[in-house]
Amino acid sequence: MAPAGDGPENDEAPERESVLMVASAEQPLHDTSFAELAPDEVAQIRTLVRRIRLSTPERVTRRVRKTSTTTPRLDLRRTVRAAQRTGGEPLRLVYRRRRTRLRRLILLCDVSGSMEPYTRVFLSLLQGAVSGAQAEASVFSTRLTRLTRQLAVQNPDQALARAAASVDDWAGGTRLAESLRRFVDEHGRRGLARGAVVVVISDGWAMDEPEMVGAQMARLRRLAHRIVWVNPRKVARDHQPAVGGMAAALPYVDAFVSGHSYAALTEVAADIRADRSAPVQNQPFQNRPPENQRTR
Repeated sequence: MAPAGDGPENDEAPERESVLMVASAEQPLHDTSFAELAPDEVAQIRTLVRRIRLSTPERVTRRVRKTSTTTPRLDLRRTVRAAQRTGGEPLRLVYRRRRTRLRRLILLCDVSGSMEPYTRVFLSLLQGAVSGAQAEASVFSTRLTRLTRQLAVQNPDQALARAAASVDDWAGGTRLAESLRRFVDEHGRRGLARGAVVVVISDGWAMDEPEMVGAQMARLRRLAHRIVWVNPRKVARDHQPAVGGMAAALPYVDAFVSGHSYAALTEVAADIRADRSAPVQNQPFQNRPPENQRTR
């Protein structure tokens, strides 16, 4: 409440000025690539990234809930039960409809040597998604390591310390196909990835043969509702996604974005929220799987 005699302009001015000052101080970092940040700037960006709230689209479940809206599906059992409280007279008809819930969010982050300039910021994104959106998070280099439990704590420094202690192949090579195979075999086929939005954060530089990467992406595609691929090297002038593991993965990807800066992460968040699959712009999708092979 403003003190007596103060107008609305005076009441809002201090808060607005402080917000503008903070935005002005951080704005130059928003478009800077994570790989070009100084150590103190990385700390600032990590704080901002943890505040990003990722949200997935809704899906209809098999369960139903009662509702008073006029729908063609009358819930006879609940209508009779309600009538018992009014002397047997059905004064209120109870209808039902299918429940909805947010789709599960899964993040798979490459922590190999080629991704090292971006790893700390992306881990902050994972930590914020796990603690804020109950996402599932795993990292991979030469093998896959699930970090959901380690990143679930609210203290970001403690979360990253626990994650680092659980992974023994930081900055190693990239076994992309093997990591995807292990995720599908150990987690995806048990229902974790079925109907989920899967976000793969990787530059696509893999030791595996492209055919192996394509085969595992096809398996993941049959389970997931949507696959978003975040490649921070996408904005580089000499980047060639038409060869190697990245080219093998692209036909099964719904959105291909860079996510190389804080500003670019807004596009990542938008693609995670997107409800329907749309072809990636300016990318080779000749071998895109037909819609009837893709889980909704």
